Amino acid sequence: METGLHGKIVLVTGGAGGIGQTICRAFYEEGARVVVHYHSSSAEAESLAEEIDGLPICADLRDDNAAQSMVQNILSELGGLDVCIANAGHYPNTSKPFWEIDARHWDSTLESNLGVTVNTARAFLGHAVGVGSGSIVLIGSTAGIFGESGHAGYATAKGAITSGLLMTLKNDVSQISSVRVNAVAPGWTVTQKKVEHAAENELFDRATATMALKKLATPEDVASTVVMLASDKISGHITGQVIEVAGGMEGRLIP
Repeated sequence: METGLHGKIVLVTGGAGGIGQTICRAFYEEGARVVVHYHSSSAEAESLAEEIDGLPICADLRDDNAAQSMVQNILSELGGLDVCIANAGHYPNTSKPFWEIDARHWDSTLESNLGVTVNTARAFLGHAVGVGSGSIVLIGSTAGIFGESGHAGYATAKGAITSGLLMTLKNDVSQISSVRVNAVAPGWTVTQKKVEHAAENELFDRATATMALKKLATPEDVASTVVMLASDKISGHITGQVIEVAGGMEGRLIP
């Protein structure tokens, strides 16, 4: 199906990460010019940008000024910006029950997930409203829908992204009829190699226990949904929606 994305300028934040790289490649395959944002993964971002003829750009999106500068630099370098995929975030390696999460860890987790998404959306939508068009896709998580034991901060941040933030932004830009705001909430998403490994242990059974489709998602599953929502040709009358890429998940088992 024709997506209408050929020649569009697309920013993917966290583009040097696992799912981010797959999203970048998916837009490249549609003929888009991709801006690969990164914070610390410079080697990965520059290598990917060279592969897909994209533009690597560094910014600490926890800083609102850095997010604003990032968008302005893209406009100066490429002359426009049509689509933004707010993918950047950080999943804490440490699992702790809520009452053991100190204030510093809590604040850092929210800043690295909700904060970077807010700053990215503010910078992009300021531009989009000015030109009267644009599409932004926020990347949430099923952790924000069903909760995730041991990761209260992450679940809280992702839940805010796909509920209050999404719906408010959708309404705020409603005066500009062609600006759309949507979200994707991935569930268990792993590479094919990890899928094969997961199938050999208890992770697979636990992860798929409440899924209608008894399989784990791949980054390609997420990327294709992101491209679909970003496309004005395919999803031009869709805004304020959350698409779960989770195999029909109905909840999470408590470990």
